[in-house]
Amino acid sequence: MRLKKNDQVVVLTGKERGKKGRVMRVYPTENRALVEKINYQTVYLRKSQQNPKGGITRVEGKLSAANLKLVCPRCAKPTRVGYSRLGDGTKQRVCKHCHEIM
Repeated sequence: MRLKKNDQVVVLTGKERGKKGRVMRVYPTENRALVEKINYQTVYLRKSQQNPKGGITRVEGKLSAANLKLVCPRCAKPTRVGYSRLGDGTKQRVCKHCHEIM
């Protein structure tokens, strides 16, 4: 999975297509990500001591990582991600358009 927390992404398909958001959490085993202010779902809350009346709230739902594309911070375009090795052997994510290290 090539996404990390706090990455800027754009949604490629579905009802939220074209919207941009920030990755809040990544689920690599499920190949999904939670994106801020995208894919809201209605959740019904039970009565509890913290919430004595119960109620209805909206929370973000997980999106498939295949439906997300990383936005390059330099060229501000949705891009594919490549990897390059530095001299000390560490891998860095690289924009396929402008070759900027992300």
